Amino acid sequence: MKPVRYAYGVTAALLLGGATLSLATGLPAGAQVAQNEASRMNTVVPRGGAPASFADLTDQLAPAVVNISTRQRVKVANFNPFAGTPFADLFGGQDGGPQTREAQSLGSGFIISADGYVVTNNHVIVADGRGEVESITVTMPDGTEYPAKLIGRDTASDLAVLKVSPGKSLPFVKFGDSSSARVGDWVIAIGNPFGLGGTVTSGIISAVYRNIGSGSPYGRYIQTDASINRGNSGGPMFDMKGQVIGINNAIFSPTGGSVGIGFAIPAEIAAPIVEKLKKGEAIERGYLGVRIQAINEDLADSLGIAHNKGEFVQAVEPGQAADKAGIRPGDVVMKVAGKEVTQEQTLSYLVANTEPGSRIAIELIRNGKRMTVNATVGTRPSEEELAQQSFDPEDEQDSNRFNQPPERQGEGLAESSLGLSVLPLTPQIARQLGAGDDTRGLVINAVDPNSDAARKGLRRGDIVLSANYRAVTSIDSLETAIRDAKRSDREALLLRVQRRGQPVTYVPVRLR
Repeated sequence: MKPVRYAYGVTAALLLGGATLSLATGLPAGAQVAQNEASRMNTVVPRGGAPASFADLTDQLAPAVVNISTRQRVKVANFNPFAGTPFADLFGGQDGGPQTREAQSLGSGFIISADGYVVTNNHVIVADGRGEVESITVTMPDGTEYPAKLIGRDTASDLAVLKVSPGKSLPFVKFGDSSSARVGDWVIAIGNPFGLGGTVTSGIISAVYRNIGSGSPYGRYIQTDASINRGNSGGPMFDMKGQVIGINNAIFSPTGGSVGIGFAIPAEIAAPIVEKLKKGEAIERGYLGVRIQAINEDLADSLGIAHNKGEFVQAVEPGQAADKAGIRPGDVVMKVAGKEVTQEQTLSYLVANTEPGSRIAIELIRNGKRMTVNATVGTRPSEEELAQQSFDPEDEQDSNRFNQPPERQGEGLAESSLGLSVLPLTPQIARQLGAGDDTRGLVINAVDPNSDAARKGLRRGDIVLSANYRAVTSIDSLETAIRDAKRSDREALLLRVQRRGQPVTYVPVRLR
């Protein structure tokens, strides 16, 4: 599950185990089966109020909503407890090298064309982004199964497009105009919660363009109180015209179940990306190269500006578009290409949805004075590259990853034996941590709160320089040190750790 963090520590979980964009077509949607006559569609819902029933609408739409299951291979470390004994060969040898195991995922999706194109979430196809997909199966409401081919996927928007070849025309649905959706409008969601099969729920739109703090350039969601749960990921949210206006993607829940706060990717965001993925085109997004912070009350008061307007520039990446345009740390960006920067319409969203190479005007406040600079928008790096550039040791660590079922965790030896998730220390991360460019080691990305490492005070942002007096410059080298320690019957591993502003220290961490 990919957590959505809030200030008070409750997370929202992607609905795996069970979201896409749309163009404003203005056309009647709904499953395109023979009985979908325009006259009947117009009488499904009374125009003046709540529908007496959703049954007719469901009959038309449900045939195009499918269940999606995958089989994946996940690499995991292999420790042979009998290495060096006569019984070692019974466990596959003594090398303790990585092995692969099978993982599965379940979710929902919907057909968007008669020839079998299917839309779902990317995280339904690749659970946690760690698996290598072996097979994808699309199951129709009548139980018919089709093997599916992955046509394209996009991590940033969490969208994926599949293709089945059934040899016949399939029922399908169309994207609607999510930009005209209003708070209070009726919606229905159809999906595969908890693997139960086709399930229909109804509710209203609770909020539009809700920013849930995901940090994504597409962090604007439709919020609904329609009951959606794990397994609904990738399933459609329909308006009363039978058009897809959202793709169910995440829930806000302290329990893991539905509490009436669900989020769907608006169709207006998804449709253009889906079209590009269908054609095999690369998804390119705009990029300025700034690290930003929302304007909270204290920051606004210190700057003497209005609350909840604009975003504060904390840092500017050298050589990128913002740097070339003359944007400086301490500036407050108020408008991009004439559009106001707000909590619902963030700087990241506006820039990411600008064509790379475009020249745009950026209005900002510097030292209390308004000014405008012109920037030529760059191309946004991949999510992996951005993660390395924007590593923040003060971010809340994702300890949930240590509490996943085994088939979804895909953990390495450092996670299973030390309770540590580590990343290679790149020069960008080293600079963010105040370490020299010549520092070599691994940076701690997350710590299992139930581990000895946590009890010893290790935390996100610490740099592991060595293990049992041997330098660790890669994850493989750390895992080798763990295996060697276990083979020597040692119950702990001695780590040499560097923390910003403190002397390098040795920390013994018990193995588990």
